[in-house]
Amino acid sequence: MQNKIPIFGICLGHQLIALANNATTYKLKFGHRGGNHPVQHLQNGKVEITSQNHSYTVDPSSINESVLEVTHVNLIDNTIEGLRAKDGLTLSIQYHPESAPGPNDSEYLFDMFISNMRKQKGEDNA
Repeated sequence: MQNKIPIFGICLGHQLIALANNATTYKLKFGHRGGNHPVQHLQNGKVEITSQNHSYTVDPSSINESVLEVTHVNLIDNTIEGLRAKDGLTLSIQYHPESAPGPNDSEYLFDMFISNMRKQKGEDNA
């Protein structure tokens, strides 16, 4: 999916972004519920403590790596928790960064999204 505006998908939005890019999802035997789910950010190795409430996940074998890259993985069951489109404007997270069960573990995601919006608007100092 070639995009012209920044998009940040959260939970169902994450799955919809995957589906829009021809990936598939499947139902987990046991959904992810509650807080304290460790998720690793693959680009920097940091582990975030997350809040989750979902029953489906993206099938890693269905991802077209020329379009999407996996950015986050659940450390309990190795399911995909984050994606980023190669266009640089689309990112998604399966968990709920806005509920912040850890102090501010996922705040940087909103900074990235705001930076994408500023760049798209032409504010290059973002």
